[in-house]
Amino acid sequence: MVEAQKWVLIFAVASCIALLVLLQPILTPFILGALLAYLCDPVVERLQRWHVQRTMAVAIVMILMLLMVLLSILILIPILQRQAMILINTIPDILAWINDKALPTLISYTGLEMNNSLRLDIESLQTLMVGHWQQAGDWATNVFSTVSRSGATLAMWIVNLLLIPVVMFYLLRDWNVILKRIHALLPRRIEGIAIQLAHQCDDMLGSFIRGQLLVMLCLAGLYSIGLWLVGIKMAVLIGMMAGVLSVVPYLGFAVGLTSALLVALVQFHAFLPLALVALVFVICQFLDGMFLTPVMVGDRIGLHPVAVIFSVLAGGQLFGFLGVLLALPVAAISMVLLRYAYGRYRESLLYTQTLPVTTDKEKSA
Repeated sequence: MVEAQKWVLIFAVASCIALLVLLQPILTPFILGALLAYLCDPVVERLQRWHVQRTMAVAIVMILMLLMVLLSILILIPILQRQAMILINTIPDILAWINDKALPTLISYTGLEMNNSLRLDIESLQTLMVGHWQQAGDWATNVFSTVSRSGATLAMWIVNLLLIPVVMFYLLRDWNVILKRIHALLPRRIEGIAIQLAHQCDDMLGSFIRGQLLVMLCLAGLYSIGLWLVGIKMAVLIGMMAGVLSVVPYLGFAVGLTSALLVALVQFHAFLPLALVALVFVICQFLDGMFLTPVMVGDRIGLHPVAVIFSVLAGGQLFGFLGVLLALPVAAISMVLLRYAYGRYRESLLYTQTLPVTTDKEKSA
């Protein structure tokens, strides 16, 4: 590559980045539509192998997705809302248990003296939480009223929501055509390595995004059912939270187990429910480690938990919701590129070439 071509490539990449930053406010529905199209493309390909015409296969997949979303809204949202209210009403009981049971037990074992600094001011905490809850409600009301008063804002929200299935439909229908056109634009000199890296990125993204979503859904269902069988009032809320947080290994297990034990302790005041809650999480973690993650995700990802957390936080800090949306796909693709760069570095003269070592005798001679 000559010097002029390098500068043209650098200018093109910088222009694309600047354009993405400028168009960030309108990119969200297109990114969501593209991600959904990517996730659903294997299902459409499977229907095509069953001799279903592609456009019809895309329509079937989108109708099924719409039905799943509607069922989730109709079933889960009311349940989660009721359990969130139970949580709000249970928080004072948890704080009272900490003051009346946990702190005295801790003090008796450690020998610390009981004083007011070790006690929680339940009334102040409750007033603070109610105040924040009311502020959140006022904020939501203000947002809703502002959107309702502003016809342009309301229209933009509706357009963005409608754009997602439209973008998803056209991208799914023309997915193979788009890939062929991108392939045709590749410089012949780098065609082989570009296709190889693209396949590796596709394997990485497919394994991580599709597999991790399935693992999250399965774990959320298993945690919720297990806690419901134990009798935990907030079983669905805790199970959903633990399932979503399982994107970071062991985080969902730790947060969910701690929350469920606290709720069980306040709700039952007995040891057996605590043991059953712990058993539920141990069984779900065993199923995750032995079956769910190996089968649905595999061992090809290589994303460290710290890298996952950093990617999500960095994406949110730089690009807001759009950054959070793209954080993990970008991290997965970056992992593939870094592995390739690492392999090239290990083969380069910079790594393999050694400098001659001069001994003391050679220096004196």
